[in-house]
Amino acid sequence: MALINKIREKSGFAIGAIALGMLIFIVLGDLLGSRSRFFGGPDRTMGTIGGESVDYDEFNAAFEKQKQGFVNQQQKQPNDQEAAQLRDQTWNQLISQKMLDEQFGALGLMVTEKELVDMVQGQNLHPAIKQSFTDPKTGAFDKAKVIEYLKNIDKAPQEQRLAWEQFEASLGPDRMRQKYENLLKMSAYVPKAEVDRLQREQKLAADGRAVFVPYFTVADSLVKVTDTQLSDYLTRHRDQFKVEDGRTLEYVTIPVSPSKEDSAAAKNELAQLTESFKTTANDSLFVKANSDQPYTGAFVGLGDLPQELKTVGALTPGQVYGPFQQGANSQLIKVVAEKMGANPAARASHILFKAAAQTPEAEADAKKRAEDVLNQIKKGADFAAMARQYGTDGTAPQGGDLGYFTKGRMVPEFETAIFGAKATGLVPTLVKTQFGYHIIKVTSLADARTYQLATVTKGVNASDNTHEAAYTRAQQFRASANDRAALVAAAEKQKLQKQEAKDIPSASRNVNALQNARELVRWAYNDETKLGAVSDVFEIDNQFVIAVLTGKQEKGYAKIDNQRERLTTEVRKEVKGKLIADKLAAAQGKTLEDVAAKYGPLAQVKMAPNVLFANGSLPEVGYEPAAVGTLFGLKAGQRSAPIKGEQGVLIVEPTAFKDNPTPNPQDAVAQRKQLEQQRQGREQGNLYQALRDKADVTDSRVKFF
Repeated sequence: MALINKIREKSGFAIGAIALGMLIFIVLGDLLGSRSRFFGGPDRTMGTIGGESVDYDEFNAAFEKQKQGFVNQQQKQPNDQEAAQLRDQTWNQLISQKMLDEQFGALGLMVTEKELVDMVQGQNLHPAIKQSFTDPKTGAFDKAKVIEYLKNIDKAPQEQRLAWEQFEASLGPDRMRQKYENLLKMSAYVPKAEVDRLQREQKLAADGRAVFVPYFTVADSLVKVTDTQLSDYLTRHRDQFKVEDGRTLEYVTIPVSPSKEDSAAAKNELAQLTESFKTTANDSLFVKANSDQPYTGAFVGLGDLPQELKTVGALTPGQVYGPFQQGANSQLIKVVAEKMGANPAARASHILFKAAAQTPEAEADAKKRAEDVLNQIKKGADFAAMARQYGTDGTAPQGGDLGYFTKGRMVPEFETAIFGAKATGLVPTLVKTQFGYHIIKVTSLADARTYQLATVTKGVNASDNTHEAAYTRAQQFRASANDRAALVAAAEKQKLQKQEAKDIPSASRNVNALQNARELVRWAYNDETKLGAVSDVFEIDNQFVIAVLTGKQEKGYAKIDNQRERLTTEVRKEVKGKLIADKLAAAQGKTLEDVAAKYGPLAQVKMAPNVLFANGSLPEVGYEPAAVGTLFGLKAGQRSAPIKGEQGVLIVEPTAFKDNPTPNPQDAVAQRKQLEQQRQGREQGNLYQALRDKADVTDSRVKFF
């Protein structure tokens, strides 16, 4: 008894100790668990918008709403690609929402309850409401139906209720955004003076001449570009070199291609179906159960038969032919039925003799050569052998065989000879067409039979053994490629093509032609992936990929190494422009021809008739807005200084000014309205880009998916 009392006395302490231990476990579990930041737990920040962090949970809640909307509309769950698109939409909406909310607050914009009711039942209906409750026969909106729908919404299926709740929640933000955009649109104004100036510019035209020296006339090898020049150019044109995050990869691929054994296995599998295919009572169901491609049941003529059946000869209904290899597939083809069609097909072979030139002598020579061969065939020479020896088109390797073809596929003279034949065999005379002289042999007379085919198609897939062999090869390749140099050497040794993908965005799902390469992109953006790192083996699109990270570009302004090729091109163009311009300036002369002659044979004098001020192009040269602008700033007969243009350096000289013979027919009122609409659309796009730039968005979604 004393022992029991002792246990009871201690039990209170024990229970308290257990409770305290559980409390510590729960608290410390939250503080020190996998989500804790105290000891470097994973960062759950998806990115920042305007300096404000976007947490994973916030993003995921918004994404789930997008996803539910997709399910309600499409009646299915999104696949991987659709889910990725929904995530992008969610992210862009979060950016828009956070940017615009700040603007709405600063401007004091709001949407009242009265406005919301008006959008559903009033005078300013939301387009979706108007479309859903308008009688398609009368075109009249029925307010009573809206009220009835809202009264019964609680009794509607869950999907319908959720869809309405999402729509209702979007009404306020949509109206707020519309107000904000209208404020901007209404600020777009085109003064009458601007329209008048534009109409004058559209009438301006001039005749002129130009000395033109293209940049390419100075060899690249003569222009040495230094990093100092690149840096100077980058500083002067900084705003042209704004960049987003990017990663550059070099990689090799090892495909998982079906082997000969895999192809043989696929053919054998189809061969085992042959007997049951012959005897099946329902061809469409048999194809549906055994084929990778659907049953069509269409009748096809002799000219449209699969190539494998064209060489069989007479086809028998009920017979199964094959298996055949058709590209990456194996096929069994059953002739289900036969009937006469409306468009006959014939089969023939030919030998074509082309004239070496479009002259009477060349024509006569081609005809003589054709007649000599025709006579040899008449005396017993083998037609196919002669076609392989003398034929000049793509049918020569097949002995001149054209296969079956229907009327309308060949030139008229050729078809007349074949479809007018009364018997098979050699056509006794040459047939002349626009292509040359033909010797023709009719192998099958015109025949209008058509056949209904049932085809069982099986893709030849790589077996487990083939897949394993490719994986082993990829792993061995990776083991020998610990850095870029080793990867390049291994690729050359194994005759694998090394490819490069430049400046891959963090949101990309593709790497060049590699689809669904998201894991490779995530690896490239992982903080632990350093420059020069070689990846593990990735399996992407039925091939194994090994990559090396060769470049990192951070958001902001480009650095020389990230844009070296583009910068070098621009600096070289500047240097060439100065060299050419200095030489042209020194080439004095009374006429442009004198200047061109003194410069040298690489300078060209171009006539420039009917140059339009509003066009910006010079005939025979191309788009040169600086040269065109300079031309219209001169007097007739006045010569410009050298101009560094888009394609080269020019000196321009107007000879006469005139009105454009085809002026813009729009009147001033219509043109002003068009300009205002263009400006409104442009400013709306510019607004969102400006807000996005101001928000200084950082996108870290690549850490999560």
